[in-house]
Amino acid sequence: MPEFVRDGYMNRLKPIDITQPEGVSFRMRGNELSWANFRMHVGFNYREGIVLSDIRVDDDEQGRERTLFNRLSVVEMVVPYGDPNPPHHRKHAFDVGEYGTGLMTNSLKLGCDCKGAIHYLDAVVATVSGEAALIQNAICIHEEDNGLLYKHTDYRDGSVISARDRKLILSQIITAANYEYAFYHIFSLDGTYKLEIKLTGQLNTYCMHPSETAAPYGTEVAHRVNAHNHQHIFSLRVDPAVDGPNNTVVQSDAVASEHPTGSPENPYGNGFYAKKTPFRTAKESVADYCHETSRTWDITNPSSINSASHKPVAYKILNNNCPRLLAHADSKLAKRAHFARHALFVTPYRDYELFPAGDYVCQSTGGLDHPHNSTVADWVARDESIDNTDIVCYVQFGLTHFPRTEDFPIMPAEPVGVMLRASNFFTRNPALWVPPSTVSVDRSSRNAFADSKQQQEASAAAVQGPTKSCCAGESRIGSKL
Repeated sequence: MPEFVRDGYMNRLKPIDITQPEGVSFRMRGNELSWANFRMHVGFNYREGIVLSDIRVDDDEQGRERTLFNRLSVVEMVVPYGDPNPPHHRKHAFDVGEYGTGLMTNSLKLGCDCKGAIHYLDAVVATVSGEAALIQNAICIHEEDNGLLYKHTDYRDGSVISARDRKLILSQIITAANYEYAFYHIFSLDGTYKLEIKLTGQLNTYCMHPSETAAPYGTEVAHRVNAHNHQHIFSLRVDPAVDGPNNTVVQSDAVASEHPTGSPENPYGNGFYAKKTPFRTAKESVADYCHETSRTWDITNPSSINSASHKPVAYKILNNNCPRLLAHADSKLAKRAHFARHALFVTPYRDYELFPAGDYVCQSTGGLDHPHNSTVADWVARDESIDNTDIVCYVQFGLTHFPRTEDFPIMPAEPVGVMLRASNFFTRNPALWVPPSTVSVDRSSRNAFADSKQQQEASAAAVQGPTKSCCAGESRIGSKL
């Protein structure tokens, strides 16, 4: 732990301050949040934690507000362990359904859990005795710089244009026994939504007998301390309203042209395209990620056609952090965590069908004769139409964790995430309204060694170039013509 680290190490880093001298760019009206072109409602409950709903975006090009998502939330997660020896086979906690990520939420502290200009929201949850409990500072809302938004240097005349991106982050941190999970709901200026989860805390370990070895189902992270292999698989429930209430999910795979080299359709053999496969029924939607084809899934609106591309408007699911459940399909774990066996399920919307492992996870056995114990496997088995209708997507993602000695005694945060990104939703870059960056606007950036002799000598030796800012204006590189 840090208190046992030698004091000399503590002075290696100098402080970093994040400032917004004119205040934040987001606004709150009750629980309605407005930022840049986005508007949404921020909710919270004991089971899911943060719930974002009624998410809309202002389209400056069309001069109207457009709907994106009815509701976004993390509705389940499972942490199965990989040692087959009793009693470890029982270790597969459903932290959302069995314990509640809202109930396990931390009270966040300024400068520690979030940094910069922060707005907090409190949460009220019910305890096991039925009483109301207040969690102060349960949700953190703040902005961060997000690197380049766009940039181009015209080699003809040396002119440069460059703008900085920014992200709005809504976050919560939970403590689930030994683990900490930090949930970050992130919006950026180009219309992208990303859910990032950072995993930290302590490994689940046990002391080994001298006759035992950690391999192959674990790692000896310290002398006689075994940390088992395990997985973290999350389920993001996406209730879309992409430009309207009726949507269709289309699978997109990058594939080479079927036509041989030398044929009229592919004379030089270099052709490739995105193969589109629309999902018509729920059973068709059960899908896994395919690395070979860079697979994505488009949530489209077949009734709304982009005037430029002539394609249906869409938001694309980008999910390459989606390990499949490694437990055998006939295991008790796989039956309870059926949602974790595939990267995507799509079902028609039904009231009260929220939780893919069942309403009461400890009692869920599946079966449509017990509607409150039914799971996503039962909903898919109905094989109802999901074509151009009100649908719900269950997107699974996570990681397989083979513990390292570097994870002991406390783990450095490891991120994993999934992204929803506009795809032919806008007719052009939706962030062109963001002004180019200039030195006059940036009040805090400076040369790191501006006052040092080393910097002065380096500046004197440097090749003299234009004095204008290279954020917007003339480039520091010479014209090629």
